[in-house]
Amino acid sequence: MLRLHRAILLSLALAASGLALGDALDGVLEVRSAYVNIDKGVFLLHARVEYPDNPAIRDALHDGITLTFDLDARVDRERHFWFNANVVDLTLRRELTYHAVSDRYVVRDTRSGDQVTFPTLEEAIEYLGKVDAWPILVEPQLDGGSYTINVRAGVRRGHLPASLRAILFWTDDWARVSEWYTWSLPV
Repeated sequence: MLRLHRAILLSLALAASGLALGDALDGVLEVRSAYVNIDKGVFLLHARVEYPDNPAIRDALHDGITLTFDLDARVDRERHFWFNANVVDLTLRRELTYHAVSDRYVVRDTRSGDQVTFPTLEEAIEYLGKVDAWPILVEPQLDGGSYTINVRAGVRRGHLPASLRAILFWTDDWARVSEWYTWSLPV
């Protein structure tokens, strides 16, 4: 019976802190602008994304939750009488954590393992929202015709500390994606 009371109290505490609520990612989530440059046959994507920034995100990071920030890029060849053909489908994935000992926010690129630290959450989110010269395509992948580029941003809950994993296994409220930002590829 004592375990049941503890479980109920812990659930109420989590609900009060915002960890179990779906509004933790409320706020603007959109790709503000995006374009490509061509450098020596490589198409480089530049994008500006606005991610949500609110006290619930700060509290979750301080409680040990990792947030994953994705930027999805698709290049499709347009076809008139059939579905568009996908040429490239890539995801730039980065994780945001809070390091309590150094009192800094850490952004880690999941592919390369590179890390950058920031003193404030606002600076970390601003850094995550700027993507410059991300190679997404090379000219030999294009064979004529019309192409579109589609870019969207997403944020979701990443890793949970072991103490929260057992309690929050059922919730997936910490996931949002933006609308696709689409334009024609200049070839």
